[in-house]
Amino acid sequence: MKVLNLRCQNGHGFEGWFGSEEDFLNQNGSGMIECPMCSDRVISRLPSAPRLNLSGVREPKQDTASSAKPQATSPMPPADAPPELQAAYMQAVKHVLENTVDVGPRFAEEARRIHYGETEQRGIRGQATEADRAALQEEGIEVSSFPLPAALKGPVQ
Repeated sequence: MKVLNLRCQNGHGFEGWFGSEEDFLNQNGSGMIECPMCSDRVISRLPSAPRLNLSGVREPKQDTASSAKPQATSPMPPADAPPELQAAYMQAVKHVLENTVDVGPRFAEEARRIHYGETEQRGIRGQATEADRAALQEEGIEVSSFPLPAALKGPVQ
């Protein structure tokens, strides 16, 4: 069993387990490997160095002028976020999926029915156009948008 460090072209790092180097090459060549954060299928293998002695290495000092980057508006963590943050994001999305009902493209209609008391109060998720989201917000109905990582669209392991 080979455990490889992989990265998508958007910079998300993740681990892949393969029976052999040939299995990795075959799966990657046929587009079977997908980034769990953004669904990108352009995957590269990162070098691994399990026996490096890094005890004397220190983190470089960060320039305070360059560290004041504008924050992204997407709730998805950036590609250079620590793995712990990416894992926490995935857990939060998993929690939302487990505690809401998927109403699909009927999201705007169902949100209105809940808001106006025509059906029981519950958490829902689904798809809505930008125009639908704006109309819901004008009516005083709070909605949030977030990208659903591909790894959580199917069975969660």
